[in-house]
Amino acid sequence: MGDEWSMGEWLARAWETGALDERERAVIVGRSEGQTLDEVGAALGLSRERARQIQNRARKRLAAMADVIQDGWRESARAAGAGPATSRGAFAAALGVVDHVALGELLAAAGLDAPRTWAGPLRGWWSTDPCALGGALRRLVDAAPFRGDDLGRAASEAGLPADIPLIWLLSHSESRLALSTDGHWVRRKARGRDAAYLWLLETGRACRPNELLAPMAATTVAAVREALRRDDRFRQIRPEGTWALAEWTHLRASTYTTAVDAVVAVVTESGPLSRARLFSKVTELYPVTPWRLKQCLLSSQLGETGNGLVDLVSRGARPFEEEEPPRPNTIAAEGEIVGVRILVNPDVLRGSGVAVHTWLTWRLGLRRAPMSRTFTTSGDCSPLVVRRGTSSAQLSSLRRHALELKVVDGCVLAVLLRLDDGTARVGHGCVPDTCPARQTQGATPSTANV
Repeated sequence: MGDEWSMGEWLARAWETGALDERERAVIVGRSEGQTLDEVGAALGLSRERARQIQNRARKRLAAMADVIQDGWRESARAAGAGPATSRGAFAAALGVVDHVALGELLAAAGLDAPRTWAGPLRGWWSTDPCALGGALRRLVDAAPFRGDDLGRAASEAGLPADIPLIWLLSHSESRLALSTDGHWVRRKARGRDAAYLWLLETGRACRPNELLAPMAATTVAAVREALRRDDRFRQIRPEGTWALAEWTHLRASTYTTAVDAVVAVVTESGPLSRARLFSKVTELYPVTPWRLKQCLLSSQLGETGNGLVDLVSRGARPFEEEEPPRPNTIAAEGEIVGVRILVNPDVLRGSGVAVHTWLTWRLGLRRAPMSRTFTTSGDCSPLVVRRGTSSAQLSSLRRHALELKVVDGCVLAVLLRLDDGTARVGHGCVPDTCPARQTQGATPSTANV
């Protein structure tokens, strides 16, 4: 067998040539799709115990074949699965085999299991420590709240793998985090207070309770006061009756509307400054995080002098060029075509701008802010617009496409942008068997515009 089959193809060939019988293959497929042993057994007219026996028999048979063909495959599998979660495709690469549904049985035989999350076992992913991913997600929750465009950084610091389906996990009904109305990640059980924290941090000044009604989605001023009074992150300033962050060492009201305004004002008055000196002077006037200050440097008003100081572009400074950020797995690029995978959510369906990774704006040449680029689409749909701000990037005008494609919350849109002629196409990007629209409508959704 080892002479006839190549190392990379043996698993798929074993599946195709009858090394496993029909019932064994059916049990493996059902289990890989998340079915319980009871469900698999019922579909095949078997008891739960008989289904378990068939799965174990198939697993042992595959493991015995692997022992003959690939020395040390168990050690290789366990080394690849040492992190919180590793995809089946990554294991296939590590073992030198094709990515196949039967690979899961080999991984189980090597002692690996599906990572456990608040959404249940993460199907298609494996780890030697099934609890590690849950621990990383808890660390992410502990870091909340944070801005929506800071999700990648927070996830990396929490120890989450870069290619994990994080948005799907965070959008699950059992997720400990929720997306606020302004696109930030807050704790589900403290969303109002977390939203107030981010609002105050962004505003940079103490606010009256009525100003916090909208950010907190509260109905009365009394509810705002009661919520903030129970949270030691906030303090009330008397006699004004305003609320501020307890971490602020000063409470002087700021005259600046945004952090960019504060940075530009300091540079205008003080002249060229080093980054450290500039950031120190700005935070004396306008409470803001270091990460937000770095984003401010991408403003079209600011640049760098020949000796590395920050100054105004109008005074001859060279605009800052952003270094290429890591490209996320939701974006693909080939030549002059860029593809973006967009998860459909209420923002898409109601026509709001959708946050996208800054790699897209970097690739489009939107290296400073504010800048935008428009892509024309076919039919009656509005053009797609990619906008770059100092703290986020957005893709807008997807609502009409979503309606025409009959997608629902949880579906995926595939957006293709042609950089050479400025055109765009939008298609339905769900895998048919797992498409929320198909499950709710009982039929395959439209694939127009693909």
